[in-house]
Amino acid sequence: MEDMFRLVDCEEMFSKRCIWVNGPVIVGAGPSGLATAACLKEQGVPFMVLERAECIASLWQKRTYDRLKLHLPKHFCQLPNFPFPQHFPEYPSKNQFIDYLQSYARHFDINPRFNQCVQSARYDEISGLWRVKTVATCGSVKNEFEYICRWLVVATGENAECVMPEIEGLGEFKGDVIHACEYKCGERFKGKKVLVVGCGNSGMELSLDLSNHNASPSIVVRSSVHVLPREVFGKSTFELATLMLQWLPLWVVDKILLVLAWLVLGNIGKFGLKRPSEGPLLWKNTKGKTPVLDIGTLEKIRSGDIKVVPAIKRFSDGCVELVNGEKQDVDAVVLATGYRSNVPSWLQEGEFFSENGFPDGWKGKVGVYAVGFTRRGLSGASFDAIKIAGDIGQLWKQDTKQKKHRTIACHRRCISQF
Repeated sequence: MEDMFRLVDCEEMFSKRCIWVNGPVIVGAGPSGLATAACLKEQGVPFMVLERAECIASLWQKRTYDRLKLHLPKHFCQLPNFPFPQHFPEYPSKNQFIDYLQSYARHFDINPRFNQCVQSARYDEISGLWRVKTVATCGSVKNEFEYICRWLVVATGENAECVMPEIEGLGEFKGDVIHACEYKCGERFKGKKVLVVGCGNSGMELSLDLSNHNASPSIVVRSSVHVLPREVFGKSTFELATLMLQWLPLWVVDKILLVLAWLVLGNIGKFGLKRPSEGPLLWKNTKGKTPVLDIGTLEKIRSGDIKVVPAIKRFSDGCVELVNGEKQDVDAVVLATGYRSNVPSWLQEGEFFSENGFPDGWKGKVGVYAVGFTRRGLSGASFDAIKIAGDIGQLWKQDTKQKKHRTIACHRRCISQF
């Protein structure tokens, strides 16, 4: 019998299993998925977390730069029922945040199934259940699973896939071209002329990091952008805005923020940073664009260490031509062009999620939910997680009549595959 199995080509080995999940399947083990799992645990609802990478919070662990810190104060970023350690600074570093997430998973005994890449998820109207198909690859062996559940929680987030822009001539450019997800530190670019494409928080901070490592960065500012100080007179700008919104209309808060930004940062328009006609909060709400919180980049722009340039017309062998006709020699390009949701590629549901990969709220029909898509960062994800867990918890108790203290995740292989 052993000899017979040795004759099988490993590349053609393919196993398939069907698994019933008591409770919801959560797709994604980032902060949003972990928060939802922890809240479900508190409700006594079993669950299964599926993650395509081999670790939790893969975006933070694998696709972020070394100097990254949380842009908002830590109390706005903590997940439900588990505060940051008191000794953490006001703006925890990337590694501190990863440590916090790992502690969070241990504290709530969240054990995702890793290396599970979701291929499709569809609602079976006949059975009234969700069918989530995944493929896991271990060496040359493929394992296909199908998870059957009543509820599906989409927690893959806004930043699942890199956005790679189409720019004329970029494929012919001879220098290094990387996306921001590959950028770790500016040390490798020391002494080089680097073009940073994108002027969001990442683009601004990468430009600062490059300048600090003695590179010569230029940042492409194609359209208008709001730049606010991270703090105003020692107070977090975000926290200040949140407090004012409790008492004042949004347009008034926008006016106040712009006055404070002018007092702290001065006139940024003369450096090529034109503000939108809408205020920063309205801009965020209507366009989904987050204002840049300055942590030192503007000072470098003022000094000339970072150059602001307009949109790109085309690349050639070793240079870039801008829309104003100017040409610059460039050694490397960093594409800080953001990320996008990948939900439409695998979720077979045509109403809740739009074509751009964002849902209409946190709850859809037939037991599908979304967490981490509110464009309100970690605080928005935590808020969604609490609501989702409460909703599923109520349904779970109605259906099962189980006691609240039963929290052990339960899943089993189905006798038949359907």
